[in-house]
Amino acid sequence: MSSYPKIFVTRRIPEEGMRLLRTSCTVEVHESDRPITRRELLAGVDGQEGILAMLTDTVDAEVMEAAGKGLRVISNYAVGFNNIDLAEATKRGILVTNTPGVLTETTADLAWAGMFAAARRIVEGDRLVRTTGRVEWGPMVLLGHEITGATLGVVGMGRIGRAMARRAHGFAMSLLYNSRSPLPAGEEGELHLTFRSLPDLLREADFVSLHVPLTQGTRHLIGEKELRSMKHDAVLINTARGEVVDEKVLVRALTEGWIAASALDVYEREPEVEPALLQLSNVVLLPHIGSASRSTRAKMAEMAASNLVEALHRGTVPHPVNPEVLR
Repeated sequence: MSSYPKIFVTRRIPEEGMRLLRTSCTVEVHESDRPITRRELLAGVDGQEGILAMLTDTVDAEVMEAAGKGLRVISNYAVGFNNIDLAEATKRGILVTNTPGVLTETTADLAWAGMFAAARRIVEGDRLVRTTGRVEWGPMVLLGHEITGATLGVVGMGRIGRAMARRAHGFAMSLLYNSRSPLPAGEEGELHLTFRSLPDLLREADFVSLHVPLTQGTRHLIGEKELRSMKHDAVLINTARGEVVDEKVLVRALTEGWIAASALDVYEREPEVEPALLQLSNVVLLPHIGSASRSTRAKMAEMAASNLVEALHRGTVPHPVNPEVLR
């Protein structure tokens, strides 16, 4: 009988991570590409010492109780960890880990892809050609919005926000940003950034890209007041967390012309999407693929697996979320 610690992986991950886990753990995997159901999750964690969870898995007190007193580590296959009851895990002495830094550039790339797609109406153009089987050029067909020389407002100036700013330089954009506190003057100068209050940023920016974590303070950060204050030809991009935007109000904003367009990679009630959004042509809808490049997902798998292995075998971990449980 193996003496390796038992772990449960809630969904298949790239082989780079699975290989690392199999070398030093007894691994059970929910062998599917679909999200695990609640019943499957509660059954799967029973008797496990470690859980490698997805952002789509709600790991709360019930799940921790179902795992039993032997549960020592929850390794999240994500940077965010709002799917885990961190206070409950800490109270039970369970270490929680995440995968910071690895998806910065990939997510910024995706945000820019969404910006271009919404501004230049790429998805609408693709649909038009496929539907008609023709290319009918016309001076008023699918007119979009210029990106070069426009003003980009970045809300949240963490790693991904900074990556967005770096990319904007190549398009001669003016850069506004908002964060909990202004950056040091030297860093602002290096990135050519100008701090604005959120209301001022929303009023001035042609494109607004959201890069804040989900907290009590950022839930519905963008609601009716904020959307009404934006330019009528502005574009909103959200690759952060769905709950940051009030989706029902966003539908009204896009329908009634408060703003021109939006690009979303995250949704308020994932995996469900606000049904009215599906009917709108001026919103680009992506299936939460911000980190979905082969190399980034492989690095995430290696990092999540390494967090789990290190914590179970050596009691240390590269990326703890609640390091106080290690003391």
